[in-house]
Amino acid sequence: MRTRQPELGNLQQWQISEAQFLRQTDKADLFLGSQPTFWESARIDDYWGFTYIQRQGFTPPENFSPGNSDPRQRLQSSQVGRTITGRAEPGSLVQLVPGFGTRVLGEVFVDSSGIYRFEDVTSDNRFFTSNYRVFIYPEGRLTATPEIRDATFSTVPGQIPAGASAWLVSGGLRREASTALNPSLVGNFSEFRGGVAGRWGVSEDLTLGLGGVYDQSLQGLAELFYRPSNFPIEVAVSALGGEDLDLIANIRYEPTRNLRATFSSDRFSNRFNINWNVARGLSLFATTDSNNPTSAGFQANYSRRNFFTFARASLDTQSNLRWNLRQRLGAWEFSQRGNEIGTFSELSYNLSRSRFLNLGHSLLLDYETRAQNINNDLLTLGWRYRSEDRASDGNYIWEAQLGYGVGSVGNGLVAAVGTTVLPGLLLRGRYQRVSVTSNQSSFSIDLVSSLNFQGGVSPGDRRSNYFRTQGGLLITTFLDKNNNGKWDSGEEYYVDPEGAMVSVNNRPTNSLRPEVGSDRTKLRLTPGKYRIDIDPAGLPLDWRAETSAFAVNVVAGSYTSVIIPLIQSYSFSGVVTNAEGNALAGARVEAVSTEDTSQRRFSVTNTAGVYYLEGLTQGE
Repeated sequence: MRTRQPELGNLQQWQISEAQFLRQTDKADLFLGSQPTFWESARIDDYWGFTYIQRQGFTPPENFSPGNSDPRQRLQSSQVGRTITGRAEPGSLVQLVPGFGTRVLGEVFVDSSGIYRFEDVTSDNRFFTSNYRVFIYPEGRLTATPEIRDATFSTVPGQIPAGASAWLVSGGLRREASTALNPSLVGNFSEFRGGVAGRWGVSEDLTLGLGGVYDQSLQGLAELFYRPSNFPIEVAVSALGGEDLDLIANIRYEPTRNLRATFSSDRFSNRFNINWNVARGLSLFATTDSNNPTSAGFQANYSRRNFFTFARASLDTQSNLRWNLRQRLGAWEFSQRGNEIGTFSELSYNLSRSRFLNLGHSLLLDYETRAQNINNDLLTLGWRYRSEDRASDGNYIWEAQLGYGVGSVGNGLVAAVGTTVLPGLLLRGRYQRVSVTSNQSSFSIDLVSSLNFQGGVSPGDRRSNYFRTQGGLLITTFLDKNNNGKWDSGEEYYVDPEGAMVSVNNRPTNSLRPEVGSDRTKLRLTPGKYRIDIDPAGLPLDWRAETSAFAVNVVAGSYTSVIIPLIQSYSFSGVVTNAEGNALAGARVEAVSTEDTSQRRFSVTNTAGVYYLEGLTQGE
């Protein structure tokens, strides 16, 4: 559940922005509450209801959508890319970020077409969540309050195996968020929407889908995914037809490894692209778009030690030139991007000689122009610091920037600082006295916090959205001094500093990116059964685990708790001799608990008659 309050001082503005119950298994899924529609709806309001999916003959990918779940993706047996599109005012800066995170995955400077597009955004979420938002900054001003939208994306159904099938039923209501004139905690519900759909693996080459949808009117749904084994073409089409036809298509033809042609279509435009890799590091491309002029250009990249260059440029039939350039040489880096709206150039020098030039201390020289109805420019000289270390969600532990700008509309200070030094807390502020289009001061501050209430209150990592479809292990190890199997006040926690004490499916925890605290170790894992092994070499001296291996079932929604009590372990040694006092070799010496005769430890004496009994518990 998520809540939203646009105005902190107005309690009537509180509203529930999302509430969802989600249960996913290999064979069936259930969505209750707020959710995406399984059809490509042109409406941006919320859909609240239920969706049930049943699959036969295939399972979705194991690592699919840890950030969010989409019914359309759960009908697929392989991951697909998305195209995220939308409209914004020309000159806006559009940033793509994961669902409820802040890390920027991509930036687009909106040209005169007014359309932004992020191509082939992957749904393989080992690195990113599959739910996205776009931040739209008017006139490219990062201190301005951005318009935040849930990402509108186009995707096409994936192929399923021959003989496999799936069906889906969904029904719900349209929800309009509360407004100042009509405040409501849960929003206002109206207008039934829903539908049914099925998908069948007709053959190894062909998958078909059919269904029906009611969304203001009755509409038919048809899907086709075709990939012949003897011809280099892939066809994926989804059509929703009623009074209007909404067609989403991706057709890809790749006769050679160096030549690729694609046709794609969505509600914004129809596009045809061709790309030819002329040589290593050099390609030519051309694009036609139903809403934009035809364009053509080239892309080149070249990399050697301490040297890197990348260039991409295109020219369309209306003489609009668009380009993106990046050049590195040692500690120097120059980047520039531009289109008919304006340009942005940056020259940086890394003072820290970091292997990654965007880390450490850097000097920056930025120059920005704007040519839309005006001819403005802004030159900024500044300093930037980014720490080598990052928080678990990818944000820098420390980040700061300070500069002074001089431009056609004025001059002034530009400053920013951000930190994630406290676990679970992101604090970031930015001040801008002047921009390329305005001399009005602006200031913004972001505070993002997260708490984890599992096993007591502790700072989180701001990625709780991950638990919608994924899980993990919360491993707690303690010194069980009274041997009762549970933690009692005064008993010490133990965390293996090397991360080798516990292995998961034969992989030590230090290889699984653990989050290590003073009393726990947290691991993020996909749902399923895991083998847990405890290596005695990682245990403290004179302590041992009563069980050395066991199985754990990880489920989505939270961390699965694993408690490992360590009991005190004693050693006893001595020498066995015969009646003459000579050492007796090869004798078996056994220690048997008087309380439980099944608890036994034995040793065989060496040539000196010495025996050594290990792993003895308290008692007689």
